[in-house]
Amino acid sequence: MLRLTRAQIREIDRQAVERYNMPSIVLMENAARAVANAACEMLDNKCTGEVLILCGAGHNAGDGFAAARHLANRGADVTIALLNDPGSFEGDTLVNWEIVRAMNLLTIPASPELLEADRVAMLIIDAIFGIGLNRPPVEPFPTLAKAIAKSARPVLAVDVPSGLDCDTGAAPGDAIAATRTVTFVAEKVGFAKVSARRYLGRVTVADIGVPRQLIDEVARATMG
Repeated sequence: MLRLTRAQIREIDRQAVERYNMPSIVLMENAARAVANAACEMLDNKCTGEVLILCGAGHNAGDGFAAARHLANRGADVTIALLNDPGSFEGDTLVNWEIVRAMNLLTIPASPELLEADRVAMLIIDAIFGIGLNRPPVEPFPTLAKAIAKSARPVLAVDVPSGLDCDTGAAPGDAIAATRTVTFVAEKVGFAKVSARRYLGRVTVADIGVPRQLIDEVARATMG
C-alpha cells in the first residue's frame, strides 16, 4: 500500500498546480465531493438528517465548506461550526466560505454545548486540522475533542483526524477518534502505526484528480 509523508503530499499538491496546471480549487472541490459521498453513505445512503461540520482555518476547513454545500444541495440539514474567525480565511478556503455564506447556510461558533447528547447532529464532520498539525492543539480544540467523544456520535474525518500527526501516527495532545477517515491522494505514513488505529476508523483513499504519474514520481524520488 502506498503511504506518503506530509512533505510528499505538499510536493504533489505544488506540482499538480505549477506543473500540471491544475487549479488548486479544483482539487479542493474533488476532495469535498469525496467527503460528501462518504457522509451520505454514513447517513444510510439517504443524504438526509442533521450534519454538524466543525471547521478550522486552513485547507481542511475549505474542504469542509465545500462539502457543506454539496450536502445541503443533496438535502442534508447542515450546520457549520467555526473554531476560527472568518477574517483568517485565505485563498480557496475563503472562496468556499463566501459561497456557503451566499447560500445562507447556518454558521455558528464551535462550542462544547453543540455536542450535548440532546442537541448533537446525526453525523459530525471533522474539518478542523489537516496534515500540517505536528504539535499539541490549544483550546478550544481539546475541550471540543472531549465533547465529541462524549457525544458518541459517528465522526467523519477529512483527510486526517484532527489532532493526529500524519507522519508519526501519534497524537501530540488531544485528538478526535473518527468512525471513518476520507484521506486524499494516498494514506499517510503515520496511518500504519499502531498508535493511529484508535483515531482513524475505516480509512478510504479518495482520488482528487492528481495525475497518477505525478504521485508515483514523487514517491520514487523520495525513496531514492
